[in-house]
Amino acid sequence: MNMPNMKQARLRTKNPHKIIKDDYIIPTNVSNIGKNKNYHVITYGCQMNVHDSENIKAILEDMKYKEVNTIDKADIIVINTCAIRENAHNKVTGMLGRIKHLKETKKDIITIFCGCMAQEENYVKNLTQKYKWIDIIVGTHNYHKIPIYLENIMKDKKQEVEVFSIEGDVYENIPVKRDSKYKAWVNIMYGCDKFCSYCIVPYTRGKQRSRDHLDILDEVKKLKENGYLEVTLLGQNVNAYGKDLNINYNMANLLEDVAKTNIKRIRFVTSHPWDFTDEMLDVIAKYDNIMPYIHLPLQSGSNKILKLMNRRYTKEEYINLFNKIKEKIPNVSITTDIIVGFPNETEEDFLETLNLVKKLKYDLAYTFIFSKRESTVAYNMEDLTPLEEKKTRLARLNEVVNENAYANNLKYLNEEVEVLLEDKSDKEGYLMGYTNTMKLVNVKADLSYLGKIVKVKITDVKTWSLDGSLVKELANVR
Repeated sequence: MNMPNMKQARLRTKNPHKIIKDDYIIPTNVSNIGKNKNYHVITYGCQMNVHDSENIKAILEDMKYKEVNTIDKADIIVINTCAIRENAHNKVTGMLGRIKHLKETKKDIITIFCGCMAQEENYVKNLTQKYKWIDIIVGTHNYHKIPIYLENIMKDKKQEVEVFSIEGDVYENIPVKRDSKYKAWVNIMYGCDKFCSYCIVPYTRGKQRSRDHLDILDEVKKLKENGYLEVTLLGQNVNAYGKDLNINYNMANLLEDVAKTNIKRIRFVTSHPWDFTDEMLDVIAKYDNIMPYIHLPLQSGSNKILKLMNRRYTKEEYINLFNKIKEKIPNVSITTDIIVGFPNETEEDFLETLNLVKKLKYDLAYTFIFSKRESTVAYNMEDLTPLEEKKTRLARLNEVVNENAYANNLKYLNEEVEVLLEDKSDKEGYLMGYTNTMKLVNVKADLSYLGKIVKVKITDVKTWSLDGSLVKELANVR
């Protein structure tokens, strides 16, 4: 048994991480354990978690399990969790209650608890005391070992807890079952060393560690050969890619090399303003297949709050970067993250944020009330602002965000845009996809257009989406 330790999880050394390519194995005893059995994976949180779940699905299918879409049909249930906010915790706890109820009638169900919440010391202590029916608890560093842990519980018939609070390494050659046939997540790095005072990610994901660029490029080339049209380069702070490798190769170099593969669409998330370089901007502007969409978290418009958050930039530096992006990348759309009600945020601090959002006119903003995360610096900060006041501030902010989003979308009315159609829309008779600027578009088209890049005329505009009519197919003529 290995239990998480948040104090150890904070430690950082100068030791380089290892790139390990032969650590994933399926023990003979469990190579066919899933034959005639089903699995269901429940995923909470960010794109990194979504991609982790794609790996977990492939691991289970290597053991002959088949995917089903509900927990009641499953023989093995995986809960891949997120620790970034209290709301995510509450959702997971509710799901555990549902699974416990199901297990009372279907006693042979195997339950695996993994992801960022599995890295939280006190939460896992609670799981081992009150949720003894959970079979396996595994952290973010070693979910590729699930087959070994399944073998162990078959032999020992007791709860397996294997969570490591370590800096971490990079594991290659983990299988993946992608959720889409047209667009793919590609990890370029793991972990984070920024230690923003509110954020638990450096504790749950380990230190910043980059993949070898040759492995990344090989993955992108294979995706292109297999017909994928879009990749999104993933990391907690992609702009810092390569800084830990001690070689003269950075995010700008990687973006350029990925662009030269000629895959049709390239995106990347998430960007920390601290590491966004002019060299990156020049590369994005140079290549048409790097999409003109930047997610650039602000978090607060108050320098006082930014300092308390340990964000490492000022409002003025952020505005300067924002303006550079707008100047250098034609037709760029910029989205952001904002936290309301951070400890010690006054009405004046909030107004600085609100006024900055009015000024910068983001295409979209993801807004949240501050959520205390145990072990972070902000957890122990005095917080005198009532929750109701925080909710009021959030509503005021969202009103401006929505106004800006609609105004930006309105610019697309009657314009022709390129859209990668990737799935059925909620609207009957429509498909959905995204423009190069990451606008959600519902397009009246039949299923034969799935996986195509098409030209669409925008006929209707809403705050969160656009509607359009098909003009022509482009994917085969670009």
